[in-house]
Amino acid sequence: MQTLDQTVVDAPTARPALPRRSPIATDALSRWRAPLSILALLALPFLLPSQALAVNVLIYGLYAVGYNLLYGYTGLLSFGHAAFFGTGAYVTGIAIGTYGLHPLAAMALAVVVASGLALALGALSIRSRGIYFAMVTLALAQLVYYVALQASSWTGGENGLRGFTVTTINLGIVSLDILNPLTKYLFVLAFVGAALALISRILASPFGAVIEAIRENETRARACGFDVERTKLLAFVLSGLFCGLAGALSAIHLSIVPLDSLAYHTSGTAVVMTLVGGAGTFFGPFVGALTVLVLEDVLSLWTPHWQLALGSVFILFVLFMPRGLWGTALARLTAFRGRA
Repeated sequence: MQTLDQTVVDAPTARPALPRRSPIATDALSRWRAPLSILALLALPFLLPSQALAVNVLIYGLYAVGYNLLYGYTGLLSFGHAAFFGTGAYVTGIAIGTYGLHPLAAMALAVVVASGLALALGALSIRSRGIYFAMVTLALAQLVYYVALQASSWTGGENGLRGFTVTTINLGIVSLDILNPLTKYLFVLAFVGAALALISRILASPFGAVIEAIRENETRARACGFDVERTKLLAFVLSGLFCGLAGALSAIHLSIVPLDSLAYHTSGTAVVMTLVGGAGTFFGPFVGALTVLVLEDVLSLWTPHWQLALGSVFILFVLFMPRGLWGTALARLTAFRGRA
């Protein structure tokens, strides 16, 4: 198998190899991708028309990042990630509103429950492949949706979960005023930044190399001795963990949990944001979340049929920019550096 440092000459008259970035430069870019992403996200509240929109970009960007870990890096297309996002939101709201837990404790519980649900659903679905895997995840997510709909005494049923509002978060030394938009943004960014640092570490680990090997060629990865099923299950659980965290942050942000957070179109939102930004890229999901949410805001002001317009834009992205915005930008930058 070729390595990045090998030069392959197919003919005696082949041109000299183009200059490439040194491994040191590549390692540095990979090592600093999380801090650079956080620095870029710090500018959002000052660039977007509202800080509420900036918070939504953070939350749905984290949701898409969690989904991207499974789809972009492991190669498993899921249509059921709303189950983890909605579960994280519902558990947070119930823990705060019904049991009076501290918001941070409620969020921690939500992440644990979402991870446990991902373990259960993953164990049922990872043995299927391709479109069958996607359909199984969709069916299981719809089952979670139906359970939430029927458990109206806990979830509020069709009306969603209400009756909990987080105005301040006491951290002992300091108390955060969540009603302040900038304070709320920085609070959410702290969790998103921690999640990005953890994901970057995961991708840089041997486990990260294995899931990418599974994405490229599952048969060859299995022949190399890797436990493919167990690796895919762990990737599924980690993906559900980060999506559950995004759902918990959404509950803190909105102080309500609509039933739609478990609906199939919420799963589709993660797919769209990941593809628009660039599947298999680190920062791409945030670019996709920013693009989709801004387009949604703008198009909804122009026409009541904004979903049709947004769908048309998505089709154009798939046809003419299959790598997504961020993926295409990285590819062109690499090509430019190669010609330099």
